[in-house]
Amino acid sequence: MATAAPGSLAGLSLRDLEYVAAVAKHRHFGRAAAACGVSQPALSAQVRKLEAWLGFAIFERLPGKVMLTPAGVTFAERAADLVAAARDLVAGAGGAAGTLAGPFRLGAIPTLGPYLLPLMLRPIREAYPALCLILSEARTDDLIAAVRGGGVDAALMCSTPPDPGLVAHLLFHEPMLIAHPAGEPPEWPPRPGRLLLLEDGHCLRDQVLAACAPTPAPHARHATGLEILRHMVAAGEGVSLMPVLAAEAAGPLGGLVRYSTPKGAEIGRDVVLLVRKADPRAALLAEMADLFRRHVPPQRMHEAKLAAQPAGEAVARSRGRIRRVAKGAGPR
Repeated sequence: MATAAPGSLAGLSLRDLEYVAAVAKHRHFGRAAAACGVSQPALSAQVRKLEAWLGFAIFERLPGKVMLTPAGVTFAERAADLVAAARDLVAGAGGAAGTLAGPFRLGAIPTLGPYLLPLMLRPIREAYPALCLILSEARTDDLIAAVRGGGVDAALMCSTPPDPGLVAHLLFHEPMLIAHPAGEPPEWPPRPGRLLLLEDGHCLRDQVLAACAPTPAPHARHATGLEILRHMVAAGEGVSLMPVLAAEAAGPLGGLVRYSTPKGAEIGRDVVLLVRKADPRAALLAEMADLFRRHVPPQRMHEAKLAAQPAGEAVARSRGRIRRVAKGAGPR
Protein backbone atom coordinates (compact mmCIF):
# COMPACT_ATOMS: atom_id res chain seq x y z
CA MET A 1 0.00 0.00 0.00
CA ALA A 2 1.30 3.46 -0.86
CA THR A 3 2.43 5.91 1.77
CA ALA A 4 -0.29 8.31 2.87
CA ALA A 5 -0.50 11.61 1.05
CA PRO A 6 0.18 14.64 3.29
CA GLY A 7 -3.00 15.64 5.12
CA SER A 8 -5.08 12.86 3.54
CA LEU A 9 -7.37 10.75 5.73
CA ALA A 10 -8.65 8.56 2.91
CA GLY A 11 -6.74 5.53 4.16
CA LEU A 12 -7.63 5.91 7.83
CA SER A 13 -10.68 4.67 9.71
CA LEU A 14 -11.79 5.00 13.30
CA ARG A 15 -11.96 1.21 13.48
CA ASP A 16 -8.24 1.07 12.63
CA LEU A 17 -7.50 3.36 15.56
CA GLU A 18 -9.65 1.21 17.83
CA TYR A 19 -7.62 -1.85 16.83
CA VAL A 20 -4.34 -0.06 17.53
CA ALA A 21 -5.55 1.18 20.90
CA ALA A 22 -6.71 -2.33 21.83
CA VAL A 23 -3.41 -4.00 20.88
CA ALA A 24 -1.48 -1.30 22.77
CA LYS A 25 -3.65 -1.92 25.84
CA HIS A 26 -3.57 -5.73 25.84
CA ARG A 27 -0.10 -6.21 24.31
CA HIS A 28 -1.58 -9.21 22.55
CA PHE A 29 -3.34 -9.47 19.19
CA GLY A 30 -5.66 -12.29 20.27
CA ARG A 31 -6.92 -10.49 23.39
CA ALA A 32 -7.24 -7.25 21.44
CA ALA A 33 -9.34 -9.01 18.78
CA ALA A 34 -11.60 -10.50 21.44
CA ALA A 35 -12.07 -7.07 23.02
CA CYS A 36 -12.99 -5.59 19.65
CA GLY A 37 -15.30 -8.44 18.67
CA VAL A 38 -13.37 -9.51 15.55
CA SER A 39 -11.15 -12.41 14.58
CA GLN A 40 -7.43 -12.18 15.24
CA PRO A 41 -6.45 -12.60 11.55
CA ALA A 42 -8.79 -9.76 10.55
CA LEU A 43 -7.42 -7.42 13.21
CA SER A 44 -3.79 -8.32 12.48
CA ALA A 45 -4.26 -7.80 8.75
CA GLN A 46 -5.91 -4.41 9.26
CA VAL A 47 -3.15 -3.23 11.59
CA ARG A 48 -0.51 -4.24 9.03
CA LYS A 49 -2.39 -2.32 6.32
CA LEU A 50 -2.46 0.72 8.57
CA GLU A 51 1.27 0.44 9.27
CA ALA A 52 1.95 0.23 5.52
CA TRP A 53 -0.26 3.27 4.92
CA LEU A 54 1.52 5.24 7.64
CA GLY A 55 4.96 4.21 6.48
CA PHE A 56 6.21 2.99 9.88
CA ALA A 57 5.71 0.08 12.26
CA ILE A 58 3.49 0.68 15.28
CA PHE A 59 4.22 -2.68 16.91
CA GLU A 60 7.21 -4.94 17.28
CA ARG A 61 5.95 -8.49 17.09
CA LEU A 62 7.86 -10.91 19.32
CA PRO A 63 7.14 -14.55 20.23
CA GLY A 64 4.33 -14.53 22.77
CA LYS A 65 4.13 -10.76 23.17
CA VAL A 66 3.81 -7.42 21.40
CA MET A 67 5.82 -4.26 22.05
CA LEU A 68 5.25 -0.71 20.86
CA THR A 69 7.92 0.89 18.70
CA PRO A 70 9.10 4.39 19.71
CA ALA A 71 6.92 5.92 16.99
CA GLY A 72 4.11 3.54 17.92
CA VAL A 73 3.96 4.75 21.53
CA THR A 74 2.91 8.26 20.50
CA PHE A 75 0.59 7.04 17.76
CA ALA A 76 -1.18 4.52 20.04
CA GLU A 77 -1.69 7.10 22.80
CA ARG A 78 -3.25 9.59 20.38
CA ALA A 79 -5.31 6.82 18.79
CA ALA A 80 -6.74 5.92 22.21
CA ASP A 81 -7.60 9.58 22.84
CA LEU A 82 -9.40 9.83 19.49
CA VAL A 83 -11.34 6.61 20.11
CA ALA A 84 -12.41 7.89 23.52
CA ALA A 85 -13.50 11.22 22.03
CA ALA A 86 -15.49 9.41 19.33
CA ARG A 87 -17.24 7.29 21.93
CA ASP A 88 -18.11 10.41 23.88
CA LEU A 89 -19.47 11.97 20.68
CA VAL A 90 -21.71 8.99 19.95
CA ALA A 91 -22.77 8.74 23.57
CA GLY A 92 -23.67 12.42 23.64
CA ALA A 93 -25.80 11.99 20.53
CA GLY A 94 -27.52 9.00 22.12
CA GLY A 95 -28.27 11.06 25.21
CA ALA A 96 -29.68 13.99 23.27
CA ALA A 97 -33.18 12.82 24.14
CA GLY A 98 -32.48 13.54 27.79
CA THR A 99 -31.82 10.00 29.03
CA LEU A 100 -29.04 7.45 28.97
CA ALA A 101 -29.46 4.95 26.14
CA GLY A 102 -27.46 2.41 24.17
CA PRO A 103 -24.33 0.56 25.30
CA PHE A 104 -22.96 1.77 28.65
CA ARG A 105 -19.70 0.32 29.98
CA LEU A 106 -19.69 0.35 33.79
CA GLY A 107 -16.59 -0.84 35.62
CA ALA A 108 -16.13 -1.65 39.30
CA ILE A 109 -13.34 -2.67 41.63
CA PRO A 110 -13.46 -6.33 42.78
CA THR A 111 -14.11 -5.47 46.44
CA LEU A 112 -17.19 -3.43 45.55
CA GLY A 113 -18.80 -4.53 42.29
CA PRO A 114 -20.03 -8.01 43.29
CA TYR A 115 -21.74 -6.61 46.39
CA LEU A 116 -23.03 -3.23 45.17
CA LEU A 117 -24.20 -4.07 41.65
CA PRO A 118 -26.79 -6.69 42.70
CA LEU A 119 -28.49 -3.94 44.71
CA MET A 120 -28.49 -1.53 41.76
CA LEU A 121 -29.19 -3.52 38.60
CA ARG A 122 -32.97 -3.41 38.93
CA PRO A 123 -33.12 0.36 39.75
CA ILE A 124 -30.80 1.10 36.82
CA ARG A 125 -32.83 -1.00 34.37
CA GLU A 126 -36.07 0.56 35.56
CA ALA A 127 -34.68 4.10 35.36
CA TYR A 128 -32.98 3.59 31.97
CA PRO A 129 -34.91 0.97 29.97
CA ALA A 130 -33.04 1.83 26.76
CA LEU A 131 -29.62 1.41 28.40
CA CYS A 132 -27.56 -1.69 27.63
CA LEU A 133 -25.22 -2.24 30.59
CA ILE A 134 -21.83 -3.80 29.88
CA LEU A 135 -20.18 -4.67 33.20
CA SER A 136 -16.48 -5.20 33.87
CA GLU A 137 -14.19 -5.59 36.85
CA ALA A 138 -10.65 -4.31 37.33
CA ARG A 139 -8.37 -2.94 39.99
CA THR A 140 -8.27 0.75 40.79
CA ASP A 141 -5.36 1.90 38.62
CA ASP A 142 -6.62 -0.04 35.60
CA LEU A 143 -10.14 1.35 36.04
CA ILE A 144 -8.87 4.92 36.28
CA ALA A 145 -6.94 4.42 33.06
CA ALA A 146 -10.02 2.87 31.43
CA VAL A 147 -12.21 5.83 32.37
CA ARG A 148 -9.58 8.30 31.21
CA GLY A 149 -9.07 6.45 27.91
CA GLY A 150 -12.74 5.76 27.19
CA GLY A 151 -12.55 2.01 27.80
CA VAL A 152 -15.43 2.37 30.26
CA ASP A 153 -18.03 5.12 30.58
CA ALA A 154 -17.99 5.18 34.39
CA ALA A 155 -16.42 3.27 37.25
CA LEU A 156 -17.42 2.42 40.80
CA MET A 157 -14.44 2.68 43.12
CA CYS A 158 -13.12 4.04 46.38
CA SER A 159 -10.42 6.36 45.11
CA THR A 160 -10.47 9.92 43.77
CA PRO A 161 -7.40 10.51 41.60
CA PRO A 162 -6.13 14.11 41.30
CA ASP A 163 -6.92 14.30 37.60
CA PRO A 164 -8.55 17.47 36.20
CA GLY A 165 -10.04 15.41 33.38
CA LEU A 166 -12.04 13.19 35.75
CA VAL A 167 -14.97 13.83 38.08
CA ALA A 168 -15.70 11.66 41.14
CA HIS A 169 -19.33 11.75 42.30
CA LEU A 170 -19.39 10.77 45.97
CA LEU A 171 -22.14 8.18 46.50
CA PHE A 172 -21.96 7.09 50.14
CA HIS A 173 -19.61 6.28 53.00
CA GLU A 174 -19.30 2.56 53.69
CA PRO A 175 -18.16 1.39 57.15
CA MET A 176 -15.79 -1.55 57.59
CA LEU A 177 -16.09 -4.36 60.10
CA ILE A 178 -13.46 -6.49 61.77
CA ALA A 179 -13.62 -9.98 60.25
CA HIS A 180 -12.24 -12.42 62.84
CA PRO A 181 -12.48 -16.16 63.56
CA ALA A 182 -15.35 -17.24 65.78
CA GLY A 183 -14.18 -17.45 69.36
CA GLU A 184 -11.35 -14.96 68.84
CA PRO A 185 -11.67 -11.44 70.29
CA PRO A 186 -12.05 -8.71 67.63
CA GLU A 187 -8.73 -6.97 68.24
CA TRP A 188 -7.91 -3.96 66.07
CA PRO A 189 -5.19 -3.41 65.14
CA PRO A 190 -4.53 -7.16 65.34
CA ARG A 191 -1.52 -8.49 67.18
CA PRO A 192 1.66 -9.15 65.14
CA GLY A 193 1.39 -11.97 62.64
CA ARG A 194 -2.43 -12.01 62.58
CA LEU A 195 -3.13 -9.40 59.90
CA LEU A 196 -4.56 -10.67 56.60
CA LEU A 197 -4.40 -8.43 53.52
CA LEU A 198 -5.35 -8.43 49.88
CA GLU A 199 -2.42 -8.48 47.48
CA ASP A 200 -0.91 -5.37 45.89
CA GLY A 201 -3.15 -3.44 43.52
CA HIS A 202 -6.31 -3.53 45.64
CA CYS A 203 -7.20 -0.17 47.18
CA LEU A 204 -8.76 -2.04 50.12
CA ARG A 205 -5.27 -3.28 51.03
CA ASP A 206 -4.07 0.32 51.39
CA GLN A 207 -7.18 1.22 53.41
CA VAL A 208 -6.62 -1.67 55.82
CA LEU A 209 -2.97 -0.77 56.26
CA ALA A 210 -3.92 2.85 56.91
CA ALA A 211 -6.38 1.68 59.57
CA CYS A 212 -3.55 -0.24 61.25
CA ALA A 213 -1.40 2.88 61.70
CA PRO A 214 0.75 3.45 63.61
CA THR A 215 1.04 -0.31 64.22
CA PRO A 216 3.41 -1.87 61.63
CA ALA A 217 2.28 -4.93 59.68
CA PRO A 218 5.34 -7.05 58.83
CA HIS A 219 4.93 -10.51 57.35
CA ALA A 220 1.20 -10.10 56.69
CA ARG A 221 -0.52 -12.95 54.82
CA HIS A 222 -2.01 -12.08 51.44
CA ALA A 223 -5.11 -13.13 49.49
CA THR A 224 -6.07 -12.57 45.87
CA GLY A 225 -9.65 -11.54 46.66
CA LEU A 226 -12.23 -11.03 49.39
CA GLU A 227 -13.65 -14.54 49.13
CA ILE A 228 -10.35 -16.29 49.78
CA LEU A 229 -9.61 -13.69 52.47
CA ARG A 230 -12.88 -14.60 54.19
CA HIS A 231 -11.97 -18.30 54.02
CA MET A 232 -8.55 -17.56 55.50
CA VAL A 233 -10.31 -15.86 58.42
CA ALA A 234 -12.66 -18.84 58.78
CA ALA A 235 -9.66 -21.16 58.87
CA GLY A 236 -8.35 -19.22 61.83
CA GLU A 237 -5.34 -17.79 59.98
CA GLY A 238 -5.88 -14.20 61.07
CA VAL A 239 -7.97 -11.02 61.11
CA SER A 240 -8.81 -8.34 58.55
CA LEU A 241 -11.32 -5.63 57.72
CA MET A 242 -14.38 -6.30 55.56
CA PRO A 243 -16.55 -3.61 53.90
CA VAL A 244 -20.08 -3.92 55.24
CA LEU A 245 -21.70 -4.65 51.85
CA ALA A 246 -19.29 -7.54 51.34
CA ALA A 247 -19.80 -8.74 54.91
CA GLU A 248 -23.56 -8.85 54.42
CA ALA A 249 -23.30 -10.69 51.11
CA ALA A 250 -20.59 -13.12 52.23
CA GLY A 251 -22.14 -14.08 55.56
CA PRO A 252 -20.53 -15.85 58.53
CA LEU A 253 -19.44 -18.98 56.61
CA GLY A 254 -21.23 -21.48 58.79
CA GLY A 255 -20.54 -19.56 61.96
CA LEU A 256 -16.76 -19.66 61.47
CA VAL A 257 -16.46 -15.92 60.83
CA ARG A 258 -17.64 -13.06 63.02
CA TYR A 259 -17.97 -9.39 62.07
CA SER A 260 -17.53 -6.81 64.80
CA THR A 261 -17.65 -3.05 64.88
CA PRO A 262 -14.24 -1.51 65.59
CA LYS A 263 -14.03 0.29 68.92
CA GLY A 264 -13.22 3.98 68.92
CA ALA A 265 -13.06 5.83 65.61
CA GLU A 266 -15.13 4.44 62.75
CA ILE A 267 -13.21 2.83 59.90
CA GLY A 268 -14.69 3.16 56.43
CA ARG A 269 -14.28 4.21 52.81
CA ASP A 270 -15.95 6.62 50.42
CA VAL A 271 -17.58 5.05 47.36
CA VAL A 272 -17.54 7.16 44.19
CA LEU A 273 -18.75 7.04 40.60
CA LEU A 274 -15.81 8.13 38.42
CA VAL A 275 -16.55 9.71 35.01
CA ARG A 276 -14.78 11.88 32.45
CA LYS A 277 -15.29 15.59 32.88
CA ALA A 278 -15.56 16.09 29.11
CA ASP A 279 -18.28 13.46 28.68
CA PRO A 280 -21.20 15.26 26.99
CA ARG A 281 -23.58 13.24 29.15
CA ALA A 282 -22.23 14.87 32.32
CA ALA A 283 -25.64 15.94 33.59
CA LEU A 284 -27.11 12.48 32.92
CA LEU A 285 -24.21 10.78 34.70
CA ALA A 286 -24.76 13.06 37.69
CA GLU A 287 -28.36 11.84 37.69
CA MET A 288 -27.13 8.24 37.65
CA ALA A 289 -24.96 9.02 40.67
CA ASP A 290 -28.04 10.35 42.44
CA LEU A 291 -29.85 7.11 41.60
CA PHE A 292 -27.13 5.22 43.48
CA ARG A 293 -27.48 7.58 46.43
CA ARG A 294 -31.23 6.97 46.62
CA HIS A 295 -31.04 3.18 46.50
CA VAL A 296 -27.87 2.30 48.44
CA PRO A 297 -28.09 1.09 51.06
CA PRO A 298 -31.56 -0.47 50.84
CA GLN A 299 -33.88 0.10 53.74
CA ARG A 300 -33.62 -3.47 54.98
CA MET A 301 -31.05 -6.23 54.79
CA HIS A 302 -31.42 -8.85 52.10
CA GLU A 303 -29.67 -11.54 54.12
CA ALA A 304 -32.14 -11.85 57.00
CA LYS A 305 -30.33 -14.91 58.38
CA LEU A 306 -27.40 -12.72 59.37
CA ALA A 307 -29.57 -10.68 61.70
CA ALA A 308 -30.06 -13.70 63.99
CA GLN A 309 -26.34 -14.05 64.67
CA PRO A 310 -23.79 -11.83 66.41
CA ALA A 311 -22.10 -11.22 63.09
CA GLY A 312 -25.40 -10.12 61.59
CA GLU A 313 -25.99 -7.72 64.44
CA ALA A 314 -22.71 -6.01 63.65
CA VAL A 315 -23.60 -5.89 59.97
CA ALA A 316 -27.03 -4.44 60.71
CA ARG A 317 -25.62 -1.77 63.00
CA SER A 318 -23.00 -0.77 60.45
CA ARG A 319 -25.53 -0.75 57.62
CA GLY A 320 -27.56 1.69 59.65
CA ARG A 321 -24.56 3.97 59.78
CA ILE A 322 -23.86 4.01 56.05
CA ARG A 323 -24.01 7.69 55.33
CA ARG A 324 -25.98 8.96 52.39
CA VAL A 325 -24.49 11.85 50.42
CA ALA A 326 -26.44 14.90 49.31
CA LYS A 327 -27.01 15.32 45.60
CA GLY A 328 -24.23 17.24 43.94
CA ALA A 329 -21.66 16.54 46.64
CA GLY A 330 -18.13 15.98 45.42
CA PRO A 331 -15.38 13.77 46.79
CA ARG A 332 -14.06 14.51 50.19
